[in-house]
Amino acid sequence: MGWLPPWWAQQLAGAAAVAGWLVVLALLAIQVRRRWPEQREWSRKLVHIGTGLVVLIAWGCGIDRLIAIPAAAAITLLAAWNHRLRILPAVEDVGRASYGTVAYGASITVLLALFWPAQPAAVASGVLVMAWGDGLAGLLGAAVRSPSWMVLGQRKSVVGTSAMAGISLLVLLGVQQLAQNQGLASPGLLALITIATIATACEQVASWGIDNLSVPILTGWLWQHWQ
Repeated sequence: MGWLPPWWAQQLAGAAAVAGWLVVLALLAIQVRRRWPEQREWSRKLVHIGTGLVVLIAWGCGIDRLIAIPAAAAITLLAAWNHRLRILPAVEDVGRASYGTVAYGASITVLLALFWPAQPAAVASGVLVMAWGDGLAGLLGAAVRSPSWMVLGQRKSVVGTSAMAGISLLVLLGVQQLAQNQGLASPGLLALITIATIATACEQVASWGIDNLSVPILTGWLWQHWQ
């Protein structure tokens, strides 16, 4: 890309990296669905968890908000289209009413609009808590038997909720380290514990996938508020 101005070369390289990763995720989800058709949640959770890396790629590549926000909005519209038409059933077909994938894209778009690129750690904290905390909690909660309860028609369990809390805190500590390595302000340990606790409480209300909107936005906002 030597013929391009440096800024454009950087943006194109970053956009290509993000797009490439999303294509890999979609292909992996299709393969998981074909290999384990009876486990309809697995392919969706793979996309849910893997999408979190997008924000780290964007941060590392220095993608500008003029590129990041329209791209996130476009992906959200594509997710809404797929939700309606089921073009990629491996992403959406989970046998229950959920707008989680659309809400997930919308929350990333909102976080980018609010904090990118001045506070990339706030965006990363919200997205990764949702991606890895909620995603792994869903898998572990379903796989490991433990006492459970119902919240607005959604099953929650001790294992899943504990996983959400623990993984969320680990994610926040990791983002804190990344922020400090780049000389960016970040919340202290007590604030991080509080954020993880609040995110876990919000994740309890997950009907129709609303937690994919509430958890990332609230986590990102609390990060920047307490940094």
